[in-house]
Amino acid sequence: MIGSYVGENKNFERMFFTGELEVELVPQGTIAARLRAAGSGMPAIFTPAGAGTMYANGGIPVKYGKDGSVVLASEPRPTQMFDGKEYVMEYALRPEVSLVKAYKADTRGNLIFRGTSQNSNPDCAVAGKVVLAEAESIVEAGELDPDEIHLSGVYVDHLILATDNEKRIERLRLSSAGNVEDTSGPRVKIAKRAAKEFKDGMYVNLGIGIPTMTSNYIPEGVHIELQGENGLMGLGPYPDPSIGQIGDCDFINASKETITAIKGASSFSSSESFSMIRGGHIDLTILGGMECSSSGDLASFFIPGKLLKGMGGAMDLVSSPSTVIVTMEHTARNGSPKILEKCTLPLTGKGVVDRIITDMCVFDCDKKGLRNGGLTLVELASGVTVDYVREATACSFDVIDGDIPLMEY
Repeated sequence: MIGSYVGENKNFERMFFTGELEVELVPQGTIAARLRAAGSGMPAIFTPAGAGTMYANGGIPVKYGKDGSVVLASEPRPTQMFDGKEYVMEYALRPEVSLVKAYKADTRGNLIFRGTSQNSNPDCAVAGKVVLAEAESIVEAGELDPDEIHLSGVYVDHLILATDNEKRIERLRLSSAGNVEDTSGPRVKIAKRAAKEFKDGMYVNLGIGIPTMTSNYIPEGVHIELQGENGLMGLGPYPDPSIGQIGDCDFINASKETITAIKGASSFSSSESFSMIRGGHIDLTILGGMECSSSGDLASFFIPGKLLKGMGGAMDLVSSPSTVIVTMEHTARNGSPKILEKCTLPLTGKGVVDRIITDMCVFDCDKKGLRNGGLTLVELASGVTVDYVREATACSFDVIDGDIPLMEY
C-alpha cells in the first residue's frame, strides 16, 4: 500500500507493525504530483519534499516481521541539485484502476465535486488507466454549466449512480462559542503565543493538534486566510449549531474535523493545493513535532516499531519557501528533552525550522547558518529561567543580548 497518513487508524498501524501489510510512506503532495504527472504523460518529477532525510536516502521500514524486525526497507531515491538545492526524483504513479466519487455528473462523464471532497479525486482520475466514477446524481449532457465542471468526461470510462449516499463524519467538531474555556494548560498557552505570529494578510497552513488551536486566538484586527492541504483556501470556524450550522462531511480540515468555509473561500484538488505550497504562495506554516534539532531539523511522523502516523503533507510544507514554526511541549511525558543536538527519529525535514515555540520559551533557528548556526533563546515563559531551559534542552543555545522578553499570550 502507498499512503501518506495513517493518523488514528489503530488497526492499520497494528497490521503494519505485525507484518500483515507492506506500506510505502510517501508525502501527500508527492503522491498528488506523481498522479498528475502520470495523467500528463510525464515519466517523473522532481520535488524538494523529503530531500536530505531517510525518505530520500532509504531505510524507512516498508514491511515488518512478526517478531517486530524490519524485513523490507525503502530504497534510496535519485536526487539532483538545482540552483544549489537538493530535489528528489519521483516516478509517475499510474493506477490500473481509479475509483473516484463526485457530487454531480452528466451523461458525458463530466464531474463536479463539492467542498473538500474534491481532494485527490481529480488527480486519481487523470492518472488511472481505467476510471470508474460514482456520482450522487447524474443529469443529461448540457445541464451542467461548462464553467462549473471540475473534471472533463474525457478521463472517465464508466459512470455509476450512487444508490447509497451515506457519508459518515469521522470527526464531528462543533463550535464551543459560549462555553467556558480552560486556558490553564500548556498546549493552550503555546497556541496563544503561536497566534502572535500571524500578520495581517497572511496565507497560513496549520498542522494537526496545537497548530490548529492557534486559529482560536487570532489577534484582533488581524485577518488571515487558512489553507487546508486537502483542498480549501479560506477555512472557517467549526460549525456553530446556535446559528443553524451543522457538520457537513464535504467540508473538513486535514484533521478530518468538520469546518465551515469563510466568504470568498475556494476549493481545489490536492495537486493544486500542494502546488500552492511548493510554489511559495503560503506565507506561514505552523506544525507540531516529536523532536527538533539545533540546526532546524524536524522529526514528526514516525517512531520505528512503535508509532506510525505518516508524514501527510508535512514534508511538502517544511520544504517549501514558507516560514516554518514548530509548536510543541518542551519535554516528553517522561521528562526527556525534545530539542536535541541531532534528532534520533526519522526526519520530516532537514534544516527547515525557523522558530520553535514551547511551553518554556521561544527559540529562533539559524537554519541557513547565517550566524554560525544553532538556536537562540528569544523569549521566556513567566517563571522560567534560562538555567531551567538549559536543563530541559539537550543542546547548547545562545541567548539574546539584554533583557529577555516574556512570552505573550
